[in-house]
Amino acid sequence: MQHQAIGVFDSGVGGLTVCRELIRLLPKEQLLYLGDTARVPYGTKSPATVTQYALESAEFLCAQGIKLLVVACNTASAVALPQLRDRFNLPVIGVLEPGARAAVASGGHRIGVVGTEGTINSDSYRQALLNLAPDTAVFSAACPLFVPLAEEGWADHSVARQVAAEYLAPLLAEKIDTLVLGCTHYPLLEGAIRVAVGPGMKLVDSAAATALEVVELLERAELAAEEGTGGQRFFVTDVPTRFRRIGMGFLGAEFQSVEQVHIG
Repeated sequence: MQHQAIGVFDSGVGGLTVCRELIRLLPKEQLLYLGDTARVPYGTKSPATVTQYALESAEFLCAQGIKLLVVACNTASAVALPQLRDRFNLPVIGVLEPGARAAVASGGHRIGVVGTEGTINSDSYRQALLNLAPDTAVFSAACPLFVPLAEEGWADHSVARQVAAEYLAPLLAEKIDTLVLGCTHYPLLEGAIRVAVGPGMKLVDSAAATALEVVELLERAELAAEEGTGGQRFFVTDVPTRFRRIGMGFLGAEFQSVEQVHIG
């Protein structure tokens, strides 16, 4: 089997924001996306459970034949990357490290991070930021309502703006100059978040930062497709109806196909 595709997995639809950027930046590459919709969300589960799910998702994608694995889930990136890199003999990129690097590169000194409870409780973003820039002040906030708001298509609703204002008020009180959107759902709420933080705040989209790092890695490792027409295959672990309906907003396009599979 030729290892030609890029594999991407997430607990559900959020990772499609990474997929959208990869399709835009790498039109010749074939993408395989797995949404573990039967076991979503990962953000409220224990690190051991998330690691098990991540390993099972990666096993499935590797069996399809991939040359690179993208962990398009901040919670899985926060707790499972070392185990994934130990288990599989291919490059593995998470969304957390690229987001941290982009925040530091933007010149931020007082950096806020928003994410799921699992991501924030892991403290991984703060550690990654301080490893890169030890003098940085880092402030974090879990925003559990952002995911259901994004999935219900309420990103531009007044409720989303009110929730964003409530969640972000403590970070704004700390005089942050940069805000990391530490969940792949959150770029859909950028409008509501921007209203809450004001026009001067630097927003870091970890999904976009991850896609850029994938491009760089492929070129550096000479793994980039020199020819091809791209294409995507989407897999889910539960019935695909809801994934199709909600995911179109994240992907920004129609799905070519969505196939239900069993993993684990």
